[in-house]
Amino acid sequence: MAKEKYEESSSDEEVDSSSDEEVDSSSDEVEASPDEVESSSDEVEASSDDVESSEDESLSDNEKVEESDSSEDEVAPRNTVGDIPLVEWHKDEEHIGYDIKGRKIKKQPRKDKLASFIEGADDPKNWRKIYDEYNDEEIELTKDEIKIIQRVISGRTPHAEVNPYEDYVDWFEYEDKGHPLSNAPEPKRRFIPSKWEQKRVANLVRKIRAGLIKVSDQQKEEEHTAYLLWTDDTDSVENKKRGGYVPAPKPKLPGHEEGYNPPVEYIPTAQEINSYELMFEEDRPKFIPRRYLNYRSVPAYDKGVKESFDRCLDQYLCPRTRKKRINIDPESLKPKLPSRKDLRPYPTTCYLEYRGHMGPVNCISVDPSGQWLASASTDGTARVWEIETGRCLKIWEVGEVARQICWNPSPDRPILAVVLEYDVLLLNSGMADIDIQTKMKELLHISEPGATEDAGDSKSAVTWIQHEKHDGIRMKHFKAVSSIEWHFKGDYFTTVVPSGDSKAILVHQLSKKHSDKPFRKLPGIPVTAVFHPSKKKFFVATKKFVQVYDLSKAKRIQKLETGVREISSISIHPGGENLIVGSKEGKMCWFDLELSTRPYKTLKTHSKDITRVTFHRTYPLFASASDDCTAYVFHSTVYSDLNQNPLIVPLEILHGHKPEHGRGVLDCKYHPRQPWLFTAGADSTIKLYCH
Repeated sequence: MAKEKYEESSSDEEVDSSSDEEVDSSSDEVEASPDEVESSSDEVEASSDDVESSEDESLSDNEKVEESDSSEDEVAPRNTVGDIPLVEWHKDEEHIGYDIKGRKIKKQPRKDKLASFIEGADDPKNWRKIYDEYNDEEIELTKDEIKIIQRVISGRTPHAEVNPYEDYVDWFEYEDKGHPLSNAPEPKRRFIPSKWEQKRVANLVRKIRAGLIKVSDQQKEEEHTAYLLWTDDTDSVENKKRGGYVPAPKPKLPGHEEGYNPPVEYIPTAQEINSYELMFEEDRPKFIPRRYLNYRSVPAYDKGVKESFDRCLDQYLCPRTRKKRINIDPESLKPKLPSRKDLRPYPTTCYLEYRGHMGPVNCISVDPSGQWLASASTDGTARVWEIETGRCLKIWEVGEVARQICWNPSPDRPILAVVLEYDVLLLNSGMADIDIQTKMKELLHISEPGATEDAGDSKSAVTWIQHEKHDGIRMKHFKAVSSIEWHFKGDYFTTVVPSGDSKAILVHQLSKKHSDKPFRKLPGIPVTAVFHPSKKKFFVATKKFVQVYDLSKAKRIQKLETGVREISSISIHPGGENLIVGSKEGKMCWFDLELSTRPYKTLKTHSKDITRVTFHRTYPLFASASDDCTAYVFHSTVYSDLNQNPLIVPLEILHGHKPEHGRGVLDCKYHPRQPWLFTAGADSTIKLYCH
């Protein structure tokens, strides 16, 4: 609005500024527009007097304000609300903001356009006025402000006293000073970065990152030209730079006995010379002193050429190197491990033996409550033991070699899964109250035999039938089963059929009596498979690798490279981020799944095949069993800090089993609540080790 008013006034009235001298002079006059020619000269003079009086008042007010170097207005605005849309926010209010003391600034009464036009036509100073919307007031421009606006519109500098094209001042004096090469101002390219230099710098940075250019932090030292004249140069800077260079030893300086006229006491007698002939050549003196009257009588040295040749030959054929011997205490190279006393409790001694099997015990399993122990043997039986007393409570005659046995991890489902040659038996252990026993009978009942058919295959992978003898379920597989593992919720379990090709890994659901093959093709022959203890992940161990699958996305997310000859067993840490792998060459690999796909540590512990590795559920312990009739107990602390590596400390070697047909300890399991370790051996016994 102010701009429109000023443009209308400036179109009617013009300020006559014919030259810069007239602008600078204080006697500038403002000509009236053709519409105001009829106005008298008295009104013009009066208006000029009013302008001068207003300027004096503004100067008196500005003197009170301190001077400032800023380019903004020196007087602070009356309204303190800030840069906000006043028209939108205060359109329904009676005020437009607040002053510095917090008082409301009321709105001025609005005039309609007709009244304001009539008032502006009658007011000769109307062309000088502009409207300040922020403070809701009209401001009258001074004479100097009008001059500045006129100069800016005409494309000149605001202030007349500023000359942008001043003469060049040479601030430096030269002896043979002539005239400068150029008096023109600095070109624009001097102040703009060169794009070619930018490309050159980017190219250098790219080569440095790629390793094509090596930047050394230390500056090259000046070449050492000085040398030691009288002392040995073995410790000189030149030799230190060369590393292992050792200078040739200097020959011994001649003494008094080697002079042409030595003292009498240095000259040997005839007896001494004869005694030299009886010595070995290595022990004889190299030089025998002789006495001559003058220097001209001294003959030439007959062995001089030969000794010079031998010396040159020694320097050529005998290299000299400086051997750096490092004095290190062997004890300091050992890792600093905590004391075993601070890591207690852990199993150390054999407390109890469970006897009753007539053949090697292939597998053992502890129920989730920690009261019962199940075992499977080659004598065709599966047994349940009471842990605290060692009493055998129940025996199942399965009629075949029981390869593996696994207890359901859910406390509400006391079910045992026994692996035979081609079958898997799901048995009710009977170790629960009557209500749970009734539910288990209903869960393990099948009205009609069910088979899992594969698309495109005429032969079923698994057939679910009722086992009448033991009142359970018999799952018939099309090929031999090697291992079985339960899901932590107790409804799903997996079986491994190594020679099953696409049906090598099968996942079964107990509640629906249904089986499924999750993988169409496996990269190798599977050895064992386990579920993640808390997440939807599935681990499949082949002979050399461990494949990690995400069951929710149905894809492989990791491939762990063990570097061993053949994997025999795996176990997952209760936290789920660490894994141990046992091999058939006595090595055990620890994997940190968040760190790398390669082993964090490889432990060479046993002299024979490792048959089983296992983690404790609550204590920081893990163990390994081997055919060398030993079981190793380790301490393992996994920290929540990702920057700190796991602490692995070997604690104890447990002995007690006897070898049978080249086999030793076949299985080992930890108690779910106590730091106890159970071991099953080929000598038909089960041992309990306590702290």
